[in-house]
Amino acid sequence: MFAYEKKLQYPVNIKQPNPKLAKAIITQLGGPDGELGAALRYLSQRYAMPYGEVSGILTDIGTEELGHVEMISTIVYQLTRNLTPEEIKRSGFDTYFVDHTTGIYPIAASGQPFTASFFQSAGDVITDLTEDLAAEQKARTTYDNILRLADDYDVRDAIRFLRQRELVHFQRFGEAFRTEKLFCQKQNVPA
Repeated sequence: MFAYEKKLQYPVNIKQPNPKLAKAIITQLGGPDGELGAALRYLSQRYAMPYGEVSGILTDIGTEELGHVEMISTIVYQLTRNLTPEEIKRSGFDTYFVDHTTGIYPIAASGQPFTASFFQSAGDVITDLTEDLAAEQKARTTYDNILRLADDYDVRDAIRFLRQRELVHFQRFGEAFRTEKLFCQKQNVPA
């Protein structure tokens, strides 16, 4: 059961449109290391997780990732609202605009639409937690790359928040991984 609070996890208030930057940032919605894939990965993996504590971590982080989907969508929307046809053409946003106008669509910066092949749910504790650790680092790297491209304070502020959450998630998965390895050792299960 999820409870929805009608506010963003962190405020997004972008004043200046920038469709070119939106084309890069949208990869954190529907790209290979984006928030949609992360949410689906963790919320899928939790079912096969035999340990309640680790299942709880997956549920907590997966739910938070849904909030990050909302934040990225808000950032992209605010960067593309009220654009003129000239701004759309000049920025290179026209290829996205033709298919989606300024609607939010899960796509990578490269133009590849979101696909479930961007994430894995193996049903094996060690495999899934290792995947989760790597996923958080790949998302952090993508946020680092976005920060290298963005010069708007309002955009950078929200992206820095999201980047920091990737670090926290990495730490939580690391704790879960260590707990699982210790449990396996105590039960004489190969770790």
